[in-house]
Amino acid sequence: MISLIGNRPAIQVGRHQVIHYDTSWLGTALRRAATAADRQDFPFVDEIRLGIEQYLENKCPLRLLPLDDLFDRMRHMLVRIGCETIADKLQPLAPPVTLSLPRLAKDAGNGFELAFFNALREELNHLRAAGAEEIRFTGLRECAQMLRGTDKWDSHCDQLLLEIRTFLDNMDNERHRSLRPMRLRLDTER
Repeated sequence: MISLIGNRPAIQVGRHQVIHYDTSWLGTALRRAATAADRQDFPFVDEIRLGIEQYLENKCPLRLLPLDDLFDRMRHMLVRIGCETIADKLQPLAPPVTLSLPRLAKDAGNGFELAFFNALREELNHLRAAGAEEIRFTGLRECAQMLRGTDKWDSHCDQLLLEIRTFLDNMDNERHRSLRPMRLRLDTER
């Protein structure tokens, strides 16, 4: 059984499910839509966000809610309150997604670093297309050890760890230049 915060459904973002989330990202999406609709004076962002939060916790019958469905419901609600221009500009924005690097390493197989980096790039592109802008990575050290195929940390693991960090830094910098930037964050390690 999955323990959810309050009674909120998990949010489906591409192939990933986000279980623990706050709703600040919904406010960000609404503010962006208001700005894009040239409605900087739109005062109801917090009230709408709280209404959506209340819906998620008390009225949503689903245990898993696709991100696109949530934003379709938000658009419908905006139209019902007379904010069609903002509804037209509303773009899906996902809550922060956590990506397990050891899972990608396991899928790539021991010693298949090139396959790992290709899978990681593909996963980031897929998440970005699904509306994710903030991605948190876990298990960096474990990932390096798995890819090196060793149980004991060594200098080769150090080198691979540096390569993974550099790859993610480069992807992060590349994304910041695009229309919809991503923030890639590594969990701190021991």
